[in-house]
Amino acid sequence: MAVTPTVAKGAPGIPARWTSSAKSGVGTALSAKSPLWFTTSHGILNEIYYPRLDSACTRDLGLIVTGPGGYFSEEKRDAAHTVEPFEDGVPGYRLTNTASDGAYRLEKRIVTDSKRPVLLQETSFTAIKGQATGYRVYALLAPHLVNAGMGNTAWIGEHKGQRILFATGRGVSLALASSLPWGACSAGYVGVSDGWQQLHDNGALEPSCHTAENGNVALTGEIGFSAGKTVALLALSFGASPEEAAEFALASLEQGFEPAAKTYVENWRKFQAGLEKLDRRGASGLNTYRASSAVLATHLSIARPGAAVASLSIPWGFNKGDDDLGGYHLVWPRDLVETAGGFLAAGDGRQALQILTYLRSIQQPDGHWPQNCWSDGTAYWPGIQMDECAFPLLLADALRRAGHLPKSRLADFLAMIENAAAYVARNGPVTGEDRWEEDAGYSPFTLAVEIAGLLAAADMLDACGKNEPAKYIRETADCWNDQVERWTYVTGTEASARAGIEGYYIRIAPPDDGGAASPKDGFVPIKNRPPGDTDKPAEAIISPDALALVRFGLRAADDSRILNTVKAIDAELRCDLPQGRLWYRYSGDGYGEHEDGAPFDGTGKGRAWPLLAGERAHYELAAGRKDKAAQLLDTFERSAGVGGLLPEQVWDRPDMPDRELRLGAPSGSAMPLVWAHAEHIKLLRSLRDGAVFDLPPQGVERYIKGRTVSSLRIWRFNNKIRSIPAGKALRVELSAPGVVHWSSDKWLTVQDSRTAENAFGIHLVDLPVNRLKPGTAIVFTFFWPEAMRWENVDFSVGIDAS
Repeated sequence: MAVTPTVAKGAPGIPARWTSSAKSGVGTALSAKSPLWFTTSHGILNEIYYPRLDSACTRDLGLIVTGPGGYFSEEKRDAAHTVEPFEDGVPGYRLTNTASDGAYRLEKRIVTDSKRPVLLQETSFTAIKGQATGYRVYALLAPHLVNAGMGNTAWIGEHKGQRILFATGRGVSLALASSLPWGACSAGYVGVSDGWQQLHDNGALEPSCHTAENGNVALTGEIGFSAGKTVALLALSFGASPEEAAEFALASLEQGFEPAAKTYVENWRKFQAGLEKLDRRGASGLNTYRASSAVLATHLSIARPGAAVASLSIPWGFNKGDDDLGGYHLVWPRDLVETAGGFLAAGDGRQALQILTYLRSIQQPDGHWPQNCWSDGTAYWPGIQMDECAFPLLLADALRRAGHLPKSRLADFLAMIENAAAYVARNGPVTGEDRWEEDAGYSPFTLAVEIAGLLAAADMLDACGKNEPAKYIRETADCWNDQVERWTYVTGTEASARAGIEGYYIRIAPPDDGGAASPKDGFVPIKNRPPGDTDKPAEAIISPDALALVRFGLRAADDSRILNTVKAIDAELRCDLPQGRLWYRYSGDGYGEHEDGAPFDGTGKGRAWPLLAGERAHYELAAGRKDKAAQLLDTFERSAGVGGLLPEQVWDRPDMPDRELRLGAPSGSAMPLVWAHAEHIKLLRSLRDGAVFDLPPQGVERYIKGRTVSSLRIWRFNNKIRSIPAGKALRVELSAPGVVHWSSDKWLTVQDSRTAENAFGIHLVDLPVNRLKPGTAIVFTFFWPEAMRWENVDFSVGIDAS
C-alpha cells in the first residue's frame, strides 16, 4: 500500500534551544571556497556556521543506534567520547564514541571540503555485542538556520535520483546526503514528532512524516550500513537554495573523504609552518601552542578579512533560545585586538595587520568602536567601552614597532589614529562600561589602556609630523596617570585590615558624584545579582584588573601599591583547584552558574577564569619571577577541556555529574574563549623572550623611569572635577567656543579667558591658577559667543594641599 506523505504533527515543536558551549573541537578549511565553520562536543557535531562565522545554521548532528528488544542509544548521551586532532595544529578530528553499555563503537573523521561549503563526516559502525546486522544507525540533524531554531522548514526529497534530507530558513538551505543510500527517513517537530521521539517510543520512523514546516524541526535518516558496508560518508552542505546545497553535497560525496582531508591538512600545515616555533607538549600530550594557534585561525572571517569572533559558542546554550542572537559569535574590538596580539606573538604580523585594517573599517564616524558587532560591522550591543576605543591604538603601535607598519603605511591609518585618540581624549577617562561589559566609572584596567593608548598614539602622530596633537594627548595622558590613585586606590578599609595591608586598587569607582568626596567613596551597582543585592561600596570590590597598570607600563611591578593589591587579590579572589591556583573576576561577581549548578540566567555566581592565570603569569614575569610564571602556564593549560580548548570559566565546587560539572573542569560558559588562547600564545612568547611580549614601552619610559608628573588638571562637562592640588594649572575643555568667566576671590575680581580650538576640535584654555594657595576656590561660568548666551550656572574647583 502506498504511503501518502504528510506534514508531521505537533507544529511548531517545543521552544528551540541551542546546545552545550563546552566544545571539544572547532575547525574550518582555511579556504575562501568553503565559508563553513564547525564545532564538536559530546562526540558529535554541534553548531555549524555558514556563510559567515557569526551565522549558526545547525544545533547538532548526532547518531542514534537501535537494536533488538527495543534497544535505544543516543551517542551523545549514552557513550564515552574521545577526540584527537589529525595532527598537531590541524583541527580535523577523529571522534570515537563507545557505548556505555559496551554494545557498539562509532568512529568518525571530520573535516570540511576546501572546494565547497560542505562538512564531511566519515562514520564507521562496529558492533561489540551481537551482530552488526542486528542494529540500525540513524543520523539526527537539528537545523537552526541563520541563528534561529524556530521558523525552519524540513523535508525529505530527491536530487538527481538520490534521496536527500533538506531544510531551509531565512534565505539559507542545507542538504544532508549519504554515500550509503538512506533507509527510512522522517522530518518532524522537535519534542513532539521528530525522529528521536519516534525511535525512542516506537523503535522505527513513521514513513509518512516527510515534511515539517515553519517550526523547530529535525531531520532523521537511517544510514544504510550492512554486513559488507560498515563505513558511510555523510555530506552536510549549505547553499542559497536547496538545489545548490544538494549539488555541493553530491559533488563532495563523489570526490570522497580522502582527497578533501588531504587538502584540508595541507592548508593547515602551511599556516602552521609560517609561525614562530613556540611548541610545547602539555600534560595531555597535545601540542598546546599549535592548538591555540589553530583556535585563533579558526575564528577568522572569510568574507571580511581581519574579523574574528570571540567564540564559536553560545554560553549555556542548552538553556538559551532564539532571543540570544549573538552568543559569543560576535566581534568584540577588545577581544579582536587580543587576538591580533596572539597572532603577532606567533609571528604572523600579516594577520595582525589585517585585523587592524578591519578595525579601521568598522570605526564609527566619531572615532569610537562599537561594544560588539556582527562581522560585517553592524553594531549589536549599544554600550561604549573606552578600553575598546583605545586598544586599536596599542595594536597599531605594536605593529609599527615590530616593523609591520612602516612610516609609509602608517599614513594609511593616520585618520583612524587621530579619530580614536580624539575620542578617547574627549570622552575619557570615565568609561560607560568596564571590560566585563558591566559598570561605568573609573576602572584601573580601562585607565591603563586609555593612558597607554594615548601615549602610543602620540608617538605615531609625531612620526607623521603631527607634533602639536601629539603634545596635547601626552599632556592628557599625564594628567590622567597622575590621578589613577585618587580615583581607584583606597586605604584603611575592612579588606585591607583583613589582608594586613595599607590599601589596594579597587575594581571600579563610579563616575564623579557631587555628593561624594571622591569617586571611590561611592557605590557600584554590580550586575548579574538578584534584585536588592546589587549596590556595593566601591571600596569593597577587589579585582585583578589593576594588574593592567603593570601590564601596560604605568606602574612598576614592585610598586608598593601594586604589591598591596596583589595581596588583596590573593586574599579575596584566589581559588585553589586541582590544576593549581586560579582567580575570580571580582568580589561578588554574578556571571556564572548558580550554587546548585543551574545555568546562568541573568543571575548566578562568577566562577574562576583561566584567562586571569595568564594575566597573573605576565605580572609575575614582569616582577622577575619567571618560575612562578611558568607554574601558572601549567595551571592555565591544565584548565583546558577535552581537545585542549580553553574555557572562559571553570567549575569551582564539588562534582555535579548530573549537570556535567567537575571540580576544576570547564563550566557551561564559553569554550573555547579565543581571548584566552591569545593570552596563552602571548605567555609562551613572553616566557621564551624573558619579557612581557605586549608591554608598551612608552609608559615605562615616561612614568616608571622618567617619573613624569602632570602640571595641570582638566575640567570638562563630562568630568567636572571638584578640586586640584596646589601648584597645578586648571585646563578647561569645551566642545564649542567659549569664554571662561572666572574668579579666585569669590567674584571680587573677575577674569575672562577665551578658549582656542586644537587639532582634535576641542576648545580649551589653561587658567593660570598654579600660584593659588590651598583652601582657595576657583568659581567660573561660561559665555557662549556663537549662541550669545550665558551658561547661568556657576562651577567651583577647590585648591587642595599638594
